[in-house]
Amino acid sequence: MEKKDLRIVYMGTPDFAVESLKRLVEGGYNVVAVVTMPDKPVGRHASVLQPSPVKEYALSQNLKVLQPEKLKDEAFVAELQSLNADLQIVVAFRMLPEVVWNMPPMGTFNLHASLLPQYRGAAPINWAVINGDKETGITTFFLKHEIDTGEVIQQVRVPIDDTDDVEIVHDKLMMLGGDLVVETVDAIIAGTVKSIPQEEMQKSDITLRPAPKIFKETCRIDWNMGAKRVYDFIRGLSPYPAAWTELCTKEGDRLVLKVYKTVKIFQGHNLRVGEVITDNKTYFKIAVKDGFIDIIQLQLAGKKKMMTVDFLRGYRSAEGNYVE
Repeated sequence: MEKKDLRIVYMGTPDFAVESLKRLVEGGYNVVAVVTMPDKPVGRHASVLQPSPVKEYALSQNLKVLQPEKLKDEAFVAELQSLNADLQIVVAFRMLPEVVWNMPPMGTFNLHASLLPQYRGAAPINWAVINGDKETGITTFFLKHEIDTGEVIQQVRVPIDDTDDVEIVHDKLMMLGGDLVVETVDAIIAGTVKSIPQEEMQKSDITLRPAPKIFKETCRIDWNMGAKRVYDFIRGLSPYPAAWTELCTKEGDRLVLKVYKTVKIFQGHNLRVGEVITDNKTYFKIAVKDGFIDIIQLQLAGKKKMMTVDFLRGYRSAEGNYVE
């Protein structure tokens, strides 16, 4: 089969999924339809509907777009069947019911932003950085019943530098993901795929780590973790959804503070964990048990994101304050 004859249905929603779709379209593959999330209400009164990045790109290429509220909806399933897809590709979408993923004769494969079987779940990039991993990667695998457990087709490994935040790692994986999706489709067309069960890939000396969805409370900084873990936690949530803490002033105010960029400092001291150390001009350090976290970029609730030097220029004396 030639690539122009292979009927592909592509499923995805955020920016991460656009690159792979773009590579397929520009590569001359036959994408017969795109499935994405319904438009999202935004604005003060939720009166404006915002299309997903995948929908915006699909429409720019005159691709058919489906936006089901429920993936088991009979009308949607019938329309999907009428497309006669040979293959379905899923990148950053939703958990599919069997009636959907089991539909095409060549199967449905997913691009996942981790080295499966590590980091199964909704937020693999965040958790890899939060946990201080030095390496991550991307995986294509065939879907089956349990989420992120299907047989692995191909993987690419990617280093995580100590200064990388989630945005940097996300963009690395997004670009390489486009390459891997195309390579996987080519291998399926050529009939050269030799998928491997994840159970055979798991090393006995490795504890599998999950990648559950991240909520607001997940993002609260625990200053008792120590400099390395606090530093990794903050960069693992930067720039989105952002780690946060409460800045407690000597006047009794409690202000929500998001933290985006820091430097870790290992140094002995006798200060209590969470105490703010600053010259009110150039640095804003938080004491942790084995040193300090020097905050470089932050955001007070209701204010713009800013560098610490700008924050201190407009902020009253921070001496005697603490975070928790």
